Amino acid sequence: MKVLVLNCGSSSIKYKLFDTDTKEVLAQGGVEKIGLPGSFLKLTLPNGEKVVLEKDIPEHTVGIDFILSTLTSDKYGCISSLEEIEAVGHRVVHGGEKFNQSVLITQEVKDMIVACIDIAPLHNPANLKGIDAVEAILPQVPQVAVFDTAFHQTMPKYAYMYGIPYELYEKYAIRRYGFHGTSHRYVSRRACEFLGVPYESQKIITCHIGNGGSITAVKDGKSVDTSMGLTPVEGLMMGTRSGDIDAGALSYIMEKENLDAAGLSNLVNKKSGVLGVSGVSSDMREIEAAVANGHERAILALNMYDYRIRKYIGAYAAAMGGVDIIVFTGGVGENQTKTREVACQGLEFMGIKIDTILNAKIRGTETIISTPDSRVKVVVIPTDEEYMIASDTQEILSKC
Repeated sequence: MKVLVLNCGSSSIKYKLFDTDTKEVLAQGGVEKIGLPGSFLKLTLPNGEKVVLEKDIPEHTVGIDFILSTLTSDKYGCISSLEEIEAVGHRVVHGGEKFNQSVLITQEVKDMIVACIDIAPLHNPANLKGIDAVEAILPQVPQVAVFDTAFHQTMPKYAYMYGIPYELYEKYAIRRYGFHGTSHRYVSRRACEFLGVPYESQKIITCHIGNGGSITAVKDGKSVDTSMGLTPVEGLMMGTRSGDIDAGALSYIMEKENLDAAGLSNLVNKKSGVLGVSGVSSDMREIEAAVANGHERAILALNMYDYRIRKYIGAYAAAMGGVDIIVFTGGVGENQTKTREVACQGLEFMGIKIDTILNAKIRGTETIISTPDSRVKVVVIPTDEEYMIASDTQEILSKC
């Protein structure tokens, strides 16, 4: 089955076209700067070459139409007609409590995604734009929604509730939802396949670490806790997000800096984290370069970043009564060797031992980086959220 996977942001559309029977990626790329001057489509050719095609793209329907015309073009196409696209799978960020699994998109499903906009005002509207655009261009093609939050709907209530008046949960559904669920689901399963152990009987800690980052405790194949909360701000310190912070500190900052809710949201989402502490960058490669040059605030930022990861690993091992497998994934988790090493330092009492020489060589490849005598297997597993979306789409449609 040929499945087009779309990840629509407010001004971007990322895409991959899969042949799910062979797991082959037939085409991939993305549209950038939708509704802005200088919009373009960047695609990756089968030989790895990048091609940029400039075009005025005022809104998402035009962007998706441009993607589809490129897929069927004489020069860059990989299919002869749009009829070859049998389904479209969409990443949808927030499904609230309404969705605990991927679903075939209907008008009722769209209405429920709209109902979640209050808790995901930056993401769900963009995801809906992609769904509507495909409906307009390919009205006969079935579409599937795969939710970032769905995997975490197995968390017990004591793990997802906040210590606030219960009526606020009843009125506004304020609770922990978690994100990166598609990635955590993929890498936890793939790690067990890679190691040759049964998924349903393992205690796994998955560390999806990049510019945004989260850690999840997966016990017996189910998410039982995760570091992100109602929004993606909670948990780890990230590229520009603060991560965990005392709510009292936030009200104090609001008062001192004369910030309204929008101003505070901008502060903790876009001006904090590694960028805010270091004053250098949110890009960990630039932080590592600054650390190598002795930049004190960059050193502090990296120490804080790595410490939060180690703290959550320890917390989730305690929550599950132990850990069998630790998985590193995401841009930093797959490639930043020192962060993996430091995040596991001091955890030898838990049976975690890293092969530091091997770890230093591993970037973006499936590898066991723990020592043979480590009681806990530590592995690097590159994530593939897009394939997970394509796979879910194929599975759902096979049952229709």
